[in-house]
Amino acid sequence: MKAFFVLGLFLSLKSFAGDTTGHLYHPYDNAEKDIAAAVVKARAEKKHVLLQIGGNWCVWCYKFNAFVQTDSALKKILTANYVLYHLNYSKENKNPAIMKKLGHPERFGFPVLVVLDANGKQLHTQDSSLLEQGNGYSEDKVKAFLQNWTPFALDESTYKD
Repeated sequence: MKAFFVLGLFLSLKSFAGDTTGHLYHPYDNAEKDIAAAVVKARAEKKHVLLQIGGNWCVWCYKFNAFVQTDSALKKILTANYVLYHLNYSKENKNPAIMKKLGHPERFGFPVLVVLDANGKQLHTQDSSLLEQGNGYSEDKVKAFLQNWTPFALDESTYKD
């Protein structure tokens, strides 16, 4: 019975990650092509792209992903305003050309979050350690981060009298 519970938990975690391997990050995928596709999707849906940069080795990367996917308020903000892409950074593939283009966000540690607009222009790089609280993440800090970089928040007409 215990084995079935563990197996069920493992399988549900794999499907939760949206991937049959159970991994958030894919070192051998063509990240440039995938980001370009995310930008096209964001443009069509009037959203921004949120790059979560890290690797399958990164416990905090999985914590952040689980946090925003299981907190209903955060997930609502995320899905309404962003196309999420998990950009790999690992010994197998550090995606050096993309890291250079993004201004070396890896300097902040992992995960690091980068917001792109619907044209692929980099808007913000977020050190995720500033969103932490205790042994996890602060709902208020993550919520503020996500809300402050939505297309609505950056729309100039939002601030006209």
